Amino acid sequence: MEQVNLEILLLEGLNDLKFGDTPAAVEKTLGKPQEVRNLREEGDEIDEVLDTILWEYDNEGLTIFFEGKNNHVLSCFETDNPEATLFGKRIFEMDETEILELMKENGLTQVDSEVEEWGEKRVSFDEGLIDFYFQDNELITVNWGVFVNEDGEIEEFDDEDDDD
Repeated sequence: MEQVNLEILLLEGLNDLKFGDTPAAVEKTLGKPQEVRNLREEGDEIDEVLDTILWEYDNEGLTIFFEGKNNHVLSCFETDNPEATLFGKRIFEMDETEILELMKENGLTQVDSEVEEWGEKRVSFDEGLIDFYFQDNELITVNWGVFVNEDGEIEEFDDEDDDD
């Protein structure tokens, strides 16, 4: 398996891996995952089912999510790898204030945060579909992705109500 460049690319992917890639394309780049898990949650509607497959690469500190009821495609990444970078900066070396400033410098200003019921603080930037999770003021994981419909197509995300 090749060494993965862990440059987080908002709304795009991770280095050469792009949102919308097939599991076969991911396996060609990363090799077989150490663990595969299937998550299946029933939705509110009778035929609405969230069908997500997780591939875990423990050595890389990386989890990959595939979504799509009829066609699974790469939809999300989660990492706790200290080498991960965002906008060229190692984010796990930064505190919450520094991350907020980095995001602002790069045009992401719509921030939302709350303490999750399990105790971690989540800081989210909906414009970039990225969540930072902190425990005891230390960044512990980052999760970023896109919205995928049941056919495995990436849906456009509009965080504002534009009436153009």
